[in-house]
Order: sequence, then structure tokens, then C-alpha cells
Amino acid sequence: MVTSYSTRRSGARTWAGLGILTLAVLLLAIDGTVLALAIPALTADLAPSSTQILWIGDIYSFALAGLLVVMGNLADRIGRKRLLMFGSVGFGLSSLAAAFAPTPELLIVARTVLGISGATIMPSTLAIVRNLFPDARERTRAVAVWAAGATAGAAIGPIVGGALLEHFHWGSVFLINVPIMLIVVIGGLALLPESRDPGKGRIDLLSAVLQFAAIVPIVYAVKHLVAAGYDVTVIGGIIVGVAAGWWFIVRQRRLSTPLIDVALFRRPAFSGAVVADTVTIFGFVGLLFFFSQYLQLVRGLIPLEAGLVDLSASVTSVIVIALAGAAVGWLGRGRAIGAGLALAAAGLIVLAVAEGADHLIWIVVAFAVIGFGTGLSMTLNTDAIVSAAPPKRAGAASSVAETAYELGAALGIAVLGSLQNVFYRAHLPVIDDDATRTVVEDSLASATSHLDPSVPGVAGLLEQAREAFTIGMQWTSVIAAILVVAAVVIAWIVIPSGREESRSEASQQAIS
Repeated sequence: MVTSYSTRRSGARTWAGLGILTLAVLLLAIDGTVLALAIPALTADLAPSSTQILWIGDIYSFALAGLLVVMGNLADRIGRKRLLMFGSVGFGLSSLAAAFAPTPELLIVARTVLGISGATIMPSTLAIVRNLFPDARERTRAVAVWAAGATAGAAIGPIVGGALLEHFHWGSVFLINVPIMLIVVIGGLALLPESRDPGKGRIDLLSAVLQFAAIVPIVYAVKHLVAAGYDVTVIGGIIVGVAAGWWFIVRQRRLSTPLIDVALFRRPAFSGAVVADTVTIFGFVGLLFFFSQYLQLVRGLIPLEAGLVDLSASVTSVIVIALAGAAVGWLGRGRAIGAGLALAAAGLIVLAVAEGADHLIWIVVAFAVIGFGTGLSMTLNTDAIVSAAPPKRAGAASSVAETAYELGAALGIAVLGSLQNVFYRAHLPVIDDDATRTVVEDSLASATSHLDPSVPGVAGLLEQAREAFTIGMQWTSVIAAILVVAAVVIAWIVIPSGREESRSEASQQAIS
């Protein structure tokens, strides 16, 4: 009976299983941001170019975003627990490769493999949550815990990185993955049930290729535009990406078992949540990647101090767990998501002002507001996406939610990172020496690593470079805030806010 299924309460073993799943997603989120603090040390050791720095930062999320839907469908077919275990082992091994990479190119390759391994983990975690908690109210709390793992991981990453970099080589930010993944594998084997949808046919490989081809060329075009200027490569990349995306959508409508059920996007709660989630993460993670460099290279903080500045976002994102359900009851889902996004936008504006101020307290306050608002919106967005799908399609629907997260993170680092570089270079002084100009224009990390401040004139030049970087951060923060305001409008208008009525309807749809 549907009633008994939806009202069954979960025991301690189930919640312990949720702990294992949250630990896995926490580690994946940490790995997405932990590298940011290591960029100065990594630059001094491997001497990557500014473009390679961006690729090192976001190739992980690109691999995740490009393969999540495929892996979500694969999880539905072969078993979500099985794929989670395979992915966890692969993640640990590729972390070892990244930790000891001797060149920027090999580090990019290792980060790519990390992303591929992460793509096998992410859809399995949320799909298993969906099956562990059939009761709608319990599922909302469980998703809040899961989402807090993702949000807190993004914020905790700099703290973990800072603590490790105080005492160890930059590769240590990857080595920490190995023992945690061992816990996930052992705990997962003991606590997690297997679930699948055995009625599914073969995965359409052309759709998988088209999905990836719709994402990477457009982002590559953005990177090339910043690095080399407007040319045929930019035009070609955009055309290829848009064409592949159009072909992908058309093909999904014709397939009997598509990678993405495009009919789900006809539901306002689903489509609005996906768009709002993508835009939110776009601004948050894209800004966070360069913010850690700002704290070290401009403010002069050591890595651990820089990580602690970000701690307020982690704390407030955890508080959301206790308040997410109440927020829906007070405001309705759409308005609650919009309110969270509005708080995040306000925090970004405060951050833009605080980046030019003398004291760090306002940066801490801004991050607390951003963390709370982002955590609230992510929790409710994810719950809306997952609740829209029946249990047998949990893997595929979960992969859409996670693709929104990872695609937002990848595009945020690529686009906002590229804009940050544009603003930085636009505010640099005129530099006569060609060699010096090349080093300074490449990145602030490169300038501080290769220029000797004891040389006459260099100290003043580095100070001007720091001011240029700060201005770039401020403009990037404002742009991120504007994007989040757009997400506020989408959430407020598109996502239903019918409080308990909407919740009951969503629950019935989810278990039908």
C-alpha cells in the first residue's frame, strides 16, 4: 500500500547509512574547492599558466557535469550501491595520482580522472537517499543533511586545505581523500542497501557524447576569448556547443529510454529548481575559487587563516538543516527558495564592499549570510528535483540535480574566473619590461611567485597588482550578486509555493 510505504519511519541503521552518503558528497564538495588555497604553492612548484590554473580548477567539475546524467542512468541499471563502491575506489586511486603529479598537464589529467570517478559517486548518493527515505517529511530532512554536506564541503575545503598546507606539500590536499574514501567503502558495504531499475534498456551512447559536447566547447570558447581574444575559435566553440545541445534535446524526446526525461522540465517545481540551483552554484563556487587567492595574496593571510575566514559559511549552511522545513511551512517552497537566494545576493554585495575595507569582520559576516542563503536554496531545490521523480528513476533524476550543481560550479570558475582575469589585467599599470609584464598579467599568483620585491620598483608594482586583483574581485562579486538576483525572480515566479498542498502533491507524485 502507498500509505504504509510513505509513513514508515526509518531506524538508526538507515540514518547511519545517510551519514556514509553525506560523508561521500562532503568529500566530493571539498575536493571541488580545496585546491583553491593550494594555487599559490602549486604555482610556485609547477609554474602553470593562468589558463592552466583555470583548467586545474574546473576540469574536475566539467568531468562531473558531463558524465553525471550518464552515470545516474548507469546506476539505475547496474545498481546504485555497486556504482558507488566502484567510484569510491577510483576516486581514492586518482587522488594519489593528483597528489604526486609532476607537471600542470599531468595534474589536469589526474583531476579529470577524479571528476570521472566523482561522477560515479554523486548520482548514487542522492538516489540511495531517495530510496532510503520514502516518507516525504523524513526525505526533506535527509536531503537537508545531504545538501549541507555539499554546501559545507565547499566551505570547509579551504579550511582543510589551509591546515594541510601549513605543514605539508600542496599534494596533501588530495591525499586526505584516501582514508575518507576507505571509510565510505567499508561503511557503504556494511550499511547501504542495493537498489536499481532492472527494466531499463541500454544507455544511448550518442546522447552521452552530445551532452558532453554541449558543455565543454562553450566553456572552452569563454576561456579562449579571455586568453587570446575574439576569433574563429570562439565562434566555432559556441556553435558546436549550441548545436550539440539542441541535438541532445531533440534526441531525448524521441528515445523510449532517454538519458534525461525532458517531460520533467514541464513541471515548474522541477525546471525552476534546476535553473535556480545552477545559477546559485555558478556565483558561489565561481567566486570562492578566486576568493581564497585574494585572502592569501592580497590580505597576506596564511592558508589556515584564510580557511578560517570561510568558516562562517560552513556554520550557517549547517544551521539550515533545522530550519529548511519550517521555511517551507512559513513561505511555501518557491518563496522560501527565493528568500534564501535573496540573502545570498545581499551577502555578495556586502562582500564586494568588504573586499576593499581594512577589517576582515565584514567579510566573515558576508560569508555567513551567503552560506545561509545558499544552503537554504540548495536544500529546497534538491528536494524539489528529487521529489518530482518516481523511485525507479531516482538515479537519473538525482543526476539532474547534481549536474545542475557541478555545471554551475564548472561554469562559475570558468566564466567568473575569466572575468576576474579581465578586470585584473584592465586595472594593471603600464609595464615597460616585456618579461615582467608577461609574468604580472598572467596572474597575481604568478607575479608574487616570480618577482623579487627587494628589486627597486617591484614592491610598488606588486602592490598595484594587488589593488587590481581586489577591484577584479569586487566586480566579480557584484556580477555574481546580479546573477543570483535573477535566480530569485525565477524561484519566486516559477517554483510553486503552495505550502502543505504542494508538499502533499509532490509526495504523491514521488511514490506513484
